[in-house]
Amino acid sequence: MIFTFLYYLLIAYIAVLIVWNLLKSRKWQDELLYVIILMPFILRLLRLK
Repeated sequence: MIFTFLYYLLIAYIAVLIVWNLLKSRKWQDELLYVIILMPFILRLLRLK
């Protein structure tokens, strides 16, 4: 149970970092890349695989 909580906490932290970089980005190519990278993390947070 505790490992599951830590796993989701880590995934949420990484997703926040990706969103932070997405908001700081200026080039649309980088923004598209960040959105593509962010999708699996969002799906894992929603418990969809």
